[in-house]
Amino acid sequence: MNKIYNDIINEELYFDKMDNGLEVFYIPKEGFVNKYAVLGVDFGSNDLEFIPIGESERIRVSEGIAHFLEHKMFEQPDGSNAFDEFSRLGASANAFTGFAMTAYLFSATENFYPSLKHLIEYVETPYYTEENVEKEKGIIAQEIKMYQDDPDWNVYFNCLKAMYSKHHTNIDIAGSVESIYKITPEELYKCYNTFYNPANMKLFIVGDLDPDKLIETIKEANDDEIDFSENIERFMEEEPIEVNERLIVDEYTVSMPMFYIGYKDAYVKREPRESLKLEIITDMLFDIIFSESGDLHQDLYKEGLIIGGISGGYLSQKDYSYAVASGASKDPREVKRRIDEYIENLKKVGIDSYEFEINKKKKIGAFLKSFDSINYIANNFLNYMFRGINFLEYFEVLKEIEIEDVNKRLYEFFKEDNSVLSIVEPKETTREFNQ
Repeated sequence: MNKIYNDIINEELYFDKMDNGLEVFYIPKEGFVNKYAVLGVDFGSNDLEFIPIGESERIRVSEGIAHFLEHKMFEQPDGSNAFDEFSRLGASANAFTGFAMTAYLFSATENFYPSLKHLIEYVETPYYTEENVEKEKGIIAQEIKMYQDDPDWNVYFNCLKAMYSKHHTNIDIAGSVESIYKITPEELYKCYNTFYNPANMKLFIVGDLDPDKLIETIKEANDDEIDFSENIERFMEEEPIEVNERLIVDEYTVSMPMFYIGYKDAYVKREPRESLKLEIITDMLFDIIFSESGDLHQDLYKEGLIIGGISGGYLSQKDYSYAVASGASKDPREVKRRIDEYIENLKKVGIDSYEFEINKKKKIGAFLKSFDSINYIANNFLNYMFRGINFLEYFEVLKEIEIEDVNKRLYEFFKEDNSVLSIVEPKETTREFNQ
């Protein structure tokens, strides 16, 4: 394996590329008992329109298919379930599907190498039949209905729908009950063969392990006969700069109104390092504005306008980005008005230099401390790598940021015109009962 040493954060990164295009990364953590591996696929719920490998015509697949495919990966041709083998080996396994990525992972204190071999082998073994696909539809339909009844998920997702009119991030990761019942084994195989080719996947490992034995295990498990080097052509409608809706209000059985305020970022194609810098600047700005020790939070809390804190942050992906601020309030509309007012006043005076320096030091400390969490390292590293960013560069970019960068971003990004408000209010019956 090749090796990079980052002397600023005192971390080593080993990397290699298998003959079939699979990229492998390893960060050693000497003395750590737990070990962690995550196999990521550059395929998420947003990837609905593409040209399948080996074909020439563009297709659109059923909404929710990436999540459906993730569910089906655990079922093996011999009738076993991939989780059973992990349990036998004493490993804890999981998987998740996001808007931009699907990931399969496990952690283990022992039997790591056989667990790693199993991870690669089962993800390289698709098995879809009419019978097992139909069975899964009922299971996922129940999961979708469960999320439809979840106010936390819906107040967030309505915020996305308010911001985006064309981009697929306004479509639920799991799809709808109607869309998943259209999924067929043939459609699943098209997605699998296109996106689950090793050149579109990355494997990240962290722990106290032997690099040579890692590569030996990976080569033994990895199918080098799979060799797809074609670029995957994906399609997305151009998203307008304007938000889709300024306000979405829904009702659920909650005791207190919940809110999400969204700030839609205009998409501009940037170099990876530039994109990372903008992300850190916006995160820093968000933390300064919504800090629990800041004037905005203190005023809203003292006046009883918010219950607890305001959480959220900035999320950046390859072709879209946004910030969200969420919380609970008896009057979300007034909270939004007060936040807008506070930001406009802040633009007149600029970010306080002391607040900037304190926040920058906090972010440096948090980043260095994050390397004590092996799953945080692995999942963030993969997410950034699929965007062409080396996560180890985060510290260097963070140190470069000046207060002028943050003030410039304050004027450009936090605008009322690009903001939306999503509210979940108590149902009438809930309000009557509370009275």
